[in-house]
Amino acid sequence: MEPFFALMHVVMTIITFTRANETACTLQGQPVYPQLWKDGDIIIGGVFSFHSSWEVKQITYSFTPPPLNCISLNYRDFQYVQSMLFAVEEINNSSTLLPGVSLGYKIYDTCGSMAMAVRVTMALANGHENTSSAGPCTKQAYVQTILGDTTSSACMAMAKTIGPFKLPMISHYATCECLSDKIKYPSFLRTITSDYYQSRALAELVRHFGWTWVGAIRTDDDYGNNGMATFTKMAEQMGICLEYSLPFFRTYPEDKVIRIIEQIKSSTSRVIVGFLVHWDLEVLLHKFVEYNITGYQWVGTEGWISDSVIASMDKHHILQGAVGLAIPKTQVTGLKEFILDIKPLKSSGSAIFTELWEDLFQCKYSTKNDSVFTTPCTGKEELSQMQNTFTDMSLMPIFSNVYKGVYAVAHTLHNLLGCKGKCDSKKQLDPLTFLTHLRKVRFKTKDGEEVYFDEKGEAVAKYEVINWQPTKKKHDEFVTVGLYDASLPVKDRLAVNMESIVWANNVTKVPVSVCSESCPPGTRKGVKKGKPICCYDCIPCTEGEISNTTDSVTCLRCHQDFWSNLQKDACVEKETEFLSFEEIMGILLTIISIVGAFITMIIAVIFFKYKNTPIVKANNSELSFLLLFSLMLCFLCSLTFIGQPTEWSCMLRHTAFGITFVLCISCVLGKTVVVLMAFRATIPGHNVMKWFGPPQQRLSVLGFTLIQVLICVLWLTISPPFPFKNLNYFKEKIILECDVGSSIGFWAVLGYIGFLALLCFILAFLARKLPDKFNEAKFITFSMLIFCAVWIAFIPAYVSSPGKFTVAVEIFAILASSFGLLFCIFLPKCYVILLKPEKNSKKHMMGKMASN
Repeated sequence: MEPFFALMHVVMTIITFTRANETACTLQGQPVYPQLWKDGDIIIGGVFSFHSSWEVKQITYSFTPPPLNCISLNYRDFQYVQSMLFAVEEINNSSTLLPGVSLGYKIYDTCGSMAMAVRVTMALANGHENTSSAGPCTKQAYVQTILGDTTSSACMAMAKTIGPFKLPMISHYATCECLSDKIKYPSFLRTITSDYYQSRALAELVRHFGWTWVGAIRTDDDYGNNGMATFTKMAEQMGICLEYSLPFFRTYPEDKVIRIIEQIKSSTSRVIVGFLVHWDLEVLLHKFVEYNITGYQWVGTEGWISDSVIASMDKHHILQGAVGLAIPKTQVTGLKEFILDIKPLKSSGSAIFTELWEDLFQCKYSTKNDSVFTTPCTGKEELSQMQNTFTDMSLMPIFSNVYKGVYAVAHTLHNLLGCKGKCDSKKQLDPLTFLTHLRKVRFKTKDGEEVYFDEKGEAVAKYEVINWQPTKKKHDEFVTVGLYDASLPVKDRLAVNMESIVWANNVTKVPVSVCSESCPPGTRKGVKKGKPICCYDCIPCTEGEISNTTDSVTCLRCHQDFWSNLQKDACVEKETEFLSFEEIMGILLTIISIVGAFITMIIAVIFFKYKNTPIVKANNSELSFLLLFSLMLCFLCSLTFIGQPTEWSCMLRHTAFGITFVLCISCVLGKTVVVLMAFRATIPGHNVMKWFGPPQQRLSVLGFTLIQVLICVLWLTISPPFPFKNLNYFKEKIILECDVGSSIGFWAVLGYIGFLALLCFILAFLARKLPDKFNEAKFITFSMLIFCAVWIAFIPAYVSSPGKFTVAVEIFAILASSFGLLFCIFLPKCYVILLKPEKNSKKHMMGKMASN
């Protein structure tokens, strides 16, 4: 029921305050009195929770807020108050800061109630603690500024209340990012960093340890909800997923707590991010012990990570190994001793001093109603012999924040009051003027720490990374293992000494908390349907794609000249393929080409040696030698097809092939025509040989060849062949080949060769029935048949052959057709010349003709 009463109390207070300000400067309801006070020229207000809880004395159903009974002393806020008093005493005793001006204070207790925080804030603002006067609320604020409160929720209520009056308010511990909104909270400042930076730093810390699958528990108030919302947003940007995010408040009923416990037990994540205040974590620790929730790696906020009270309560080591962010350690000379000397409190407020003394030493000052069993207080008890929350100095950075807040006020007053040798005035300043200059104040403490507010009225974000490490003491030791500085570049903000960290369960390695194992290089993450992005499958990259980092989201396609290796984690240069002189097929084709040229040369030598014999003369020796020369060129031009294609080799191979073959076929065609004309000349009345003598034969060969030369020149001029990387035939390798450039030019060259070969074949076929002793036409017919068959078969083989085999097929066609011409035309004649010399006579050559 406590949250219900708190809400009702807040509503009633706001209604009462609204009505009061409409008509008069009054606070309706129970009176509020300061717990500590001191007169001075300028008064500073203080709002702290001397008590951590409260109970409603009686329920009233009116617009007047019900009275509260404050219970359970809060030692921490007493320490904060002592820090404020210490700063005030130092300033009042200073001869350089505010000389001649004394600071006073009025400090109220909120009992942990937001409603009470609003009431005491208004009491500080208008100076009326319990009045029913109907006068208008026109005078300026009673205090120069207000220090406090500790919690974000209370500060939100207070800052929103006094914001319209521009009365400055400085908090030492309210970290909610929401308070950075200067539209809603125009007069709010703080000497602590916003949770925006803490949430981001927490997310970076979690990512640094490689945890992508975590759970989260937050205090169910403005501090926890806003902080966790920012953390969740930052975590998503960094690829971190929350398996669960559970709210918790110390007053939750048992059934709600059990559901939280069951959620944690059923989870698979092993890391818990605790965005909690220490009061809630105290309750939660007891529940974790009760339900045996152990073995989790905790990540904490500054709200509890350096709190020795929490550490001393953790007797079952549930939080051992916890890491988190804490406000950097600071030192204020003399502050520790002042806090532990509580006797000065007696002069500021005897009632609260008496209550604190009795609670610290578990004694009682004598009264008439005291029980005989109560230990009486002597006033001589020694606090140095005690060991409790009040004597614990682990939150010295927060005490320092209070101290710096008071000094910020003093330095601003010093500047505005014209304090040089002595202050020109002792009057309290206008709130708006004071607020404007307070935002710009910049000074150094006596210990050398520079203090200033940023554009949002906050301290600069710096944190220490704290690790809970076991010791022989009563609780874990807080060891600094890293630093976080938001003022540095993003990549340099977080620095952690991994080797010095002690992890939960005393494991030696960083605990693993992922939904899916990391995807190694060579794979990419594929999100599972209906699951968070941290739950994924590792999908291998396809051929030609790589991923060279762990947990890659996509696979990168290699450049067209590169291909993925077997592991798919690097692009390697593609293998280049061409018909090389070093490989077996290239060597064989080279040998065959040279052998063919060598045989042609031998036949030419034989023909030259026996050039005066009848068989050589009868076969037109001039055309025969020219044919042998062209065949030798045909054999040698095949060598230009072997080796890595270059611009010159591509142009040379096709043009040399086209011209030499035309020269060759032109010679064969000339020999065929000569045969036909020779036998036509034996017919009486036909004297055709005079039209096809040696000069005409030479001109015909030259003319046919020049036509091919002209075709090649046009081809090279318009669109010549060029070296080309074929990336399409094989994906994993590059075929180096010669692109023909102009397809018309290429097929024109081949077509012209084919036309001459076909014409030669037809003429030779017509001369096939000439006398047996003079049978060259038959050999030409057979050679042309082989030539045409080879090149007809070449076309489909050339089109369908892959890579270097395309070139091999072309070379094979050249060699096959060349050998066909060489052997069919010249081998029979060499046989007669060398082995049957008796047949190499004019008589034998003409014998058959005479009989016919």
